[in-house]
Amino acid sequence: MTPSDARSVDRSVDRAEAILRTALGDRVRRGVVLAPLTTFRIGGPAALYVEPDRDTDLAAVGEAVAQTRLPFLVIGKGSNLLIADGGFAGIVVRLGRGYRWAEAHGDDLRAGAAMPLPALSGVALSQGLSGLEFGVAIPGSFGGALRMNAGAHGKEMKDAVASVEVFRLSTRAEESIPVAGAGFRYRGSDLPADAVIVGGTLRLEPTERDAIRRLMDEARGWRRRTQPLAEPNCGSVFKNPPGEHAARLVEGAGLKGFAIGGAMVSTKHANFIVATPGATAADVMALVRHVQDVVEADRGIRLEAEVHVVGDLDPATR
Repeated sequence: MTPSDARSVDRSVDRAEAILRTALGDRVRRGVVLAPLTTFRIGGPAALYVEPDRDTDLAAVGEAVAQTRLPFLVIGKGSNLLIADGGFAGIVVRLGRGYRWAEAHGDDLRAGAAMPLPALSGVALSQGLSGLEFGVAIPGSFGGALRMNAGAHGKEMKDAVASVEVFRLSTRAEESIPVAGAGFRYRGSDLPADAVIVGGTLRLEPTERDAIRRLMDEARGWRRRTQPLAEPNCGSVFKNPPGEHAARLVEGAGLKGFAIGGAMVSTKHANFIVATPGATAADVMALVRHVQDVVEADRGIRLEAEVHVVGDLDPATR
């Protein structure tokens, strides 16, 4: 970035901050380091960081984006996310308490996007509703799980979703998108790029609580046995190729325990990269690229990264 470009960005940030501060007050901050907000514990600062509690706050975000053309990023619990060491030169949105709620209506369970998915699975259990047991083993937010169609144990969010509630930054209005219009696919969706997911409705099945609890206990136990929970990581790094498992391919290539800098392929689960003390996002991306190259040479399969990369990192690994 040239000095002229940097000055232009600074002016845009100043303008966006003024717009946002009018609506959100001290819930707008500059230079917030994002690493503690991610499960990787890696990442630089956000130019601007906001915690909206209501749709009027998001309308201010929409106005700031429209007037400055700054990029924006929505984060939830920070899983499945790798933020560049240099941070993010835009507006980071992390939904606040106003979007953390849940309520049951018959077989439907509605919730705000800031609800942690494991907690929402617990609400479903308390209501005797089955279909979200797999979510107890996914350490993300409801909104993030909807955006990426998160899944585990043969189930995905699309199997339970009835509709997704979004706030469109371009129109400053909320919309309800039925499951048929969300474009859910393996670890992704076609939800609009300017849409901030604010909530959703799940259609679940009445079931005995003991049966639901057993499935949740199995999911928790599987996670404890197979995943490196005690070490910073982003969850699964690579998508499973059709008919294959990424972890099996990585392990078959002899890469378990292989490290670059502070980033290491987990010795417990080969589709996890763990961050040791001092690890950088650049270390992780170099390791991702190395794993992709070795597996491709070994099996002729180019693994696709599942982790969402944010900021100035090598685009060849995305």
